[in-house]
Amino acid sequence: MKSQRNNQGVVFGDQGFTLIELMVVMVILGILAGLIVPRIMDRPEEARRTKAAVQIQSIEQALKLYKLDNGKYPTTEQGLRALVEPPTTGSLAKKWRTGGYLEKSTLPKDPWDNDFIYISPGLHGDYDLISYGPDGQAGGEDKDADINSWELQ
Repeated sequence: MKSQRNNQGVVFGDQGFTLIELMVVMVILGILAGLIVPRIMDRPEEARRTKAAVQIQSIEQALKLYKLDNGKYPTTEQGLRALVEPPTTGSLAKKWRTGGYLEKSTLPKDPWDNDFIYISPGLHGDYDLISYGPDGQAGGEDKDADINSWELQ
C-alpha cells in the first residue's frame, strides 16, 4: 500500500505501533492501576496485594522485553538488577537496552517495602517472581500469603 494524502494534505501510510511501544503502554497502565486502585478501595491490605500483583505483571513485561533483546531471561544470580543495569556475571546481555527495561531505571519494592524474589529458571516456568507479602517470609496463609507470578492471570 502506498502512502496517500487526504484533502487536508495529511499523509497516511503503512504506519503502526511497535511491540515495544505496546509494552510501554501496558507498563504505564499497570503503574496507573497500581496507584489508583489502593486509593479507591476501602480495604488497604487487599489494595496492597493488588498493587503487588500489578507490579509483578509490570516486571514480567520488562523480563519479556529483556528476553526479546537478549534471547533469554536473566539468571537468578544476575537477578532483577539485570533489568536496570547490564549484567556483569554469567552470560552477558549483548543487546542490553540503554536506559534499562523498567521505568525510572530503579527496581521497585513490593508494597510492604520488601524486594521481589526472582528465580530463573523457575520451578513453575521460565522464571518465578514472588512477593512474600506483609510478613516478608515464604509461605503464609490468608493475609500473609505470598503473591506468585505463576498464580496471576
